Amino acid sequence: MPQLWRKGPPPTRHAMFRPKMPQVRHNDDAGIAFMIICIASGKGGTGKTTVATNLARSLNREVQLLDCDVEAPNAHLFMKPEFDHTEKITTPVPQVDLERCDFCGECGEICQFSAITVIGQKVLTFPELCHSCRGCLMVCPREAISEKGRELGLLEKGWSGPVEFIHGRLRIGEAMSPPLIDAVKGYIDPEKTTIIDAPPGTSCPVIVALKGSDFALLVTEPTPFGLNDLKLAVGAVRILEIPLGIIINRSDVGDDRVATYAKEEGIPILMEIPNDRKIAEAYSRGIMLVDVDPTMKARFQAVHKKIGELIQ
Repeated sequence: MPQLWRKGPPPTRHAMFRPKMPQVRHNDDAGIAFMIICIASGKGGTGKTTVATNLARSLNREVQLLDCDVEAPNAHLFMKPEFDHTEKITTPVPQVDLERCDFCGECGEICQFSAITVIGQKVLTFPELCHSCRGCLMVCPREAISEKGRELGLLEKGWSGPVEFIHGRLRIGEAMSPPLIDAVKGYIDPEKTTIIDAPPGTSCPVIVALKGSDFALLVTEPTPFGLNDLKLAVGAVRILEIPLGIIINRSDVGDDRVATYAKEEGIPILMEIPNDRKIAEAYSRGIMLVDVDPTMKARFQAVHKKIGELIQ
């Protein structure tokens, strides 16, 4: 499949055509690498966005924040960016020229998702099922299949102070989020620290968000549900062979089973955030944690420094 490179984004583009993920990460003046840090969890509501936004706001360096939870993006509610660029993200789906088609059925045979099929003298396409692999286009002996773009959603890019902010908004009713996540990640700058706010869970969108990251920071809570879903997230991250650490949110509720599990698995706990009403009230108003408690800025900076040490 051809790889397209761009010098600045066109107004519209296929999500599957994106710049190659950077492989070489450079160091800043303090000797800490410009890293891709993915904030993830096994379940929703653990505090991923709280960690991602406050970490981005705390660093005294070139920072990008990518909200890849495209089905329900909310980092912008805290960062309050000024957007200066919007683009429509599409993914290629087949369209058939019936005058050239001989209804041989090879397109339907290669499609693993039943997105195209031949019934008698008719060709049926189901764009919502298409994964844009282009197999049908490549096997068609009559070259009767071409492509058209199907809209997935919008990508918005802007700034929140010194932080470059990018997120995706999946079209209502759309199920195919991974290509939009890929489009958001296409803006990763290797000369900046990149913080990714991943979707919750361990399904395909999370894997797409995690891939290419230098470190996975898993946010959990000390409850039975938190531990269960943390184990699922750890399993997914280890399959991808990404170094990882844990932040425990609302750390003074529940029990110590998360801490015991982390010790047994050799996973460092990089930070604990208390269950503070003041923090919860600020969150409900879209106010940053570091603005409520200025001492938290140094703690997030320490987390970033420790991550740099862990991946060296």
